[in-house]
Amino acid sequence: MCVRATEWWAPGRVTWESEPVTDQDATTADATHAGSAEPRRRGPVASFLRETAIILVSALVLSWVVKTFLAQAFFIPSASMHDTLLEGDRVLVNKLAPGPFDVHRGDIVVFADPGGWLDQQTVPETNVVQDALIAVGLMPQQSEDHLIKRVIGLPGDTVASAGDGSPLTVNGEPVDETAYLAPGASPSEIRFEVVVPTGSLWVMGDNRQHSADSRYHLGDPGGGAVPIDDVVGVSFVTLWPLDRIGLLRNPGDVFADVPDPS
Repeated sequence: MCVRATEWWAPGRVTWESEPVTDQDATTADATHAGSAEPRRRGPVASFLRETAIILVSALVLSWVVKTFLAQAFFIPSASMHDTLLEGDRVLVNKLAPGPFDVHRGDIVVFADPGGWLDQQTVPETNVVQDALIAVGLMPQQSEDHLIKRVIGLPGDTVASAGDGSPLTVNGEPVDETAYLAPGASPSEIRFEVVVPTGSLWVMGDNRQHSADSRYHLGDPGGGAVPIDDVVGVSFVTLWPLDRIGLLRNPGDVFADVPDPS
């Protein structure tokens, strides 16, 4: 009896057999090979569903990454930032500032409630689907513990108002805020002078007579200043409604002559 090496072409392997090869073995091998030659094909519907699922999952993951690390949408519920922002506007916030990028005077920032600023606020109820869309960044945040205001003072700045309608001063320099104040709004009807603590910001609404901002929390811990750690980011574009889409630019000229704090 002779012994020979025989290649069985089973898919993905080569087997070396040390037994004699019979006609029955050859027939079985041929049948196995013929059966395995038929390719397994997916139907067009299955392929479409698979590709659609991959695209949707990838989009959701990408949206979550963007919301968590880069940008997040917020809903404007009040009139405190008229006419720059109106009720119902949706804005996109750059979450790289503060962080890799600095916050500047004149920036519009979204920040978490430092404590007691929003006790009387109400927020529209959301359902499970809306909560899921908010979580992945496909729907703007409608949070009861976030506010949006304009930065007037940076750490170390002295911000003051005579309370008589005259311009605010920052580090002794009067600032002309007509570029963004609501029509008819006074710079401040409250008299104050504060030095912004280290690591904090002094913020005010553009609609001054309808904004419970830093001025109304002078007696709070921190003297009305907002810790930079509470800042989510800087608003840079209005996304909705369509007729209000546009960039939210920093009015750099307003604070151009303000000296550094001494």
